[in-house]
Amino acid sequence: MDGVERKPLNVVTTKQCKYQGPKTRDLTQSLAVITGAGSGIGRAVVLQLAGRGVPCCLVGRTLSKLQNVADLVSGAGAEAIPIAVDLCDPKGIARIAQRVRELARPVGLQVLAPFTLTKHLLPEICASRGQIVFVNSSIVNNAATGTVPYATTKHALKGLADGLRQEVNSRGVRVISIFPGRTATPLQASLFLAEGRQYQPEILLQPEEVAAMVIHALALPDTAEVTDIMIRPAIKS
Repeated sequence: MDGVERKPLNVVTTKQCKYQGPKTRDLTQSLAVITGAGSGIGRAVVLQLAGRGVPCCLVGRTLSKLQNVADLVSGAGAEAIPIAVDLCDPKGIARIAQRVRELARPVGLQVLAPFTLTKHLLPEICASRGQIVFVNSSIVNNAATGTVPYATTKHALKGLADGLRQEVNSRGVRVISIFPGRTATPLQASLFLAEGRQYQPEILLQPEEVAAMVIHALALPDTAEVTDIMIRPAIKS
């Protein structure tokens, strides 16, 4: 009527659409094995898993630290089994693997562990379509002067994760590498001291932040896979 051409108005309604996408993985049906569980990122991962009701095997060298974490987990209503062992001791690793097998029979298996322990438990992980997380380091992208030995081990760990992923991915096992930058842990405090630098944990990554990324990757629907997570402090120290 006003001389302006009117275009048809198309209305699309999704009221009848019930598709809500794939469901996240239910981690409560799994048993988590966490190395370095007495402090730092390992401890933070344990507490976040426990908050979801996931039973955890806590592996580390110092029983008192593991027991402190286990007490926190028990207080949250989840199950925690502290296992003190030196992961450099092959016999100790074999004992851990046997105990985990006994605990893992009724459930799936999530493993956050280095090479030897993963090797021992790989048949169970594959059988239960579990997941493997390797906590690496951002040094793989930034090997500074004086860090060659440490950087070499972390590159090897990345190679292990990438190769293992190719072998087990077809069996439904996800292998995740996380590469955190400087994180406010007791180890980092000692590194700053050795470097003669002021330690300011408040500007570093927090263990809980790294743990949150790990839990998110573990809980992704089975239709998705995160392989590498780079996370660093927002302020470069």
